[in-house]
Amino acid sequence: MKTGFTKCLLAAALPCVLWATTSYAASPQQMKMTTPIAPGVMVPDKIETSIGTLNLNYGYPDDATTQKVYDNLDASRALQAYLLAIPIVNQAGMRATLRQFGPANQTNVIWEDLVDSKTVELTANDNTVYSFIWLDTKKGPLVVEIPPMVLGLVDDFWYRWVADVGITGPDKGKGGKYLILPPGYKGEVPKGYFVVRPSTYGTWMPFRSFLVDGSTKPGVESAKKHLKIYQLSDAANPPEVKFVNASGIPANFVPPGDYAFWGLLNEVIQEEPSEGSDPTTLGLFAAIGIEKGKPFSPDDRMKKILTDAANIGAVTARAIAFRMREKEAFFYPNSPWRLPFFGGYKFEVSPGVANLDGAAFFYYFATGVTPAMAEKMVGKGSQYPWSAQDAAGNPFDGGKNYRLHLPPNIPVKDFWSVIVYDNQTRSMVQTDQRFPSVSSQNKDMVVNKDGSVDVYFGPKAPAGKEGNWVQTIPGKGWFMILRLYGPLESWFDKTWKPGEIELVR
Repeated sequence: MKTGFTKCLLAAALPCVLWATTSYAASPQQMKMTTPIAPGVMVPDKIETSIGTLNLNYGYPDDATTQKVYDNLDASRALQAYLLAIPIVNQAGMRATLRQFGPANQTNVIWEDLVDSKTVELTANDNTVYSFIWLDTKKGPLVVEIPPMVLGLVDDFWYRWVADVGITGPDKGKGGKYLILPPGYKGEVPKGYFVVRPSTYGTWMPFRSFLVDGSTKPGVESAKKHLKIYQLSDAANPPEVKFVNASGIPANFVPPGDYAFWGLLNEVIQEEPSEGSDPTTLGLFAAIGIEKGKPFSPDDRMKKILTDAANIGAVTARAIAFRMREKEAFFYPNSPWRLPFFGGYKFEVSPGVANLDGAAFFYYFATGVTPAMAEKMVGKGSQYPWSAQDAAGNPFDGGKNYRLHLPPNIPVKDFWSVIVYDNQTRSMVQTDQRFPSVSSQNKDMVVNKDGSVDVYFGPKAPAGKEGNWVQTIPGKGWFMILRLYGPLESWFDKTWKPGEIELVR
């Protein structure tokens, strides 16, 4: 039997079309206007694919194939929608918990005695006094009077950086009045304010106050004395701010990653202006039934697809985070050390081109986007090298013992810390230690004679090294972050490098 290709070679009337085989439907009758069709235009009547056999009748999909490809299309769009929605849902989870402490525009959730491991919060630190404030400009412009000597930021509801406040902001650590305007605001803007223009009504404003001689008291008192939040229209008589001390109070700021994820996404899409996002992202959300002005009511088929997509999406985010495949994401060649921002604080491969994996990883594992944590700011900002693998490239095992050697002249103007996090919650590991960390602020930390420091991880402390030890739990995985506050030039030019975290046998 001659194949279509063989017949083509034998025929003299028409040029050969290399893709023609007997797997296609019978060739149509040669007509006056018949011409050769270029490769790749036509499809066979039967195609074997990763989603099964696809059957067509001269290019027309049959019923079973149509259902199969639509299921696949919905599933693929749902997965991409999940990954793109992680920052939005992250913020929605943040707001939901802050609301439990008090209303927006009136409440500062402050950890007066530092964040401890009872707070389930994505990669929080226990070295500075956190203040978390949720702002909402639906009723008009808001004024926030920032205390002096804090380090903070404003992120919109899409979790994009809008502004810095405090030391790296326009007030340069002196404190000042910030005017937060609603999206599209066209009214008069009075003088005397640092003006911030988010693309969403909802914004998150966290800031850090620093310890003074190991005490949280000065930072807390300064926040309570200087912080004010009020509508611009109430500037003459601003209301009191409600301060809620969250230290030691069990609280969860981590959003759900299962089917409930979609409900939070829909909540935000309904509330916020579409202009703050982009048509493609909103189109993906709409394709799975989440569209502004319309109810989110998936049928049983779509619920099954969305449940599956959430499960796959959560694991995909974890794979991207823990096992990033891009070499450029690592700070040193052939080393597990990485930085949280892959693609800069805008998460871009190049200007205007999104780094999708960089964004998915960061927003699944962390909070707070600002250039101060991503760009070179010698002596001012902060840097966050982290690792989820030991020197041999293996994941950390909570039942084993490890050592991290930090060479002399650790490159910080202010201080450094090492904090351990649980792989599951991406929050501080919950052990017998209230604060699962070692820091240069700790008075009982032992410094070696040459100025270097050894940090130990494991179920039990090495004898005499209790102040340099972070407890881990057998059967549970963990990762760690080395925080550098006021990083110095030797960090950025890589003349100083932390040791790899080595298994102690």
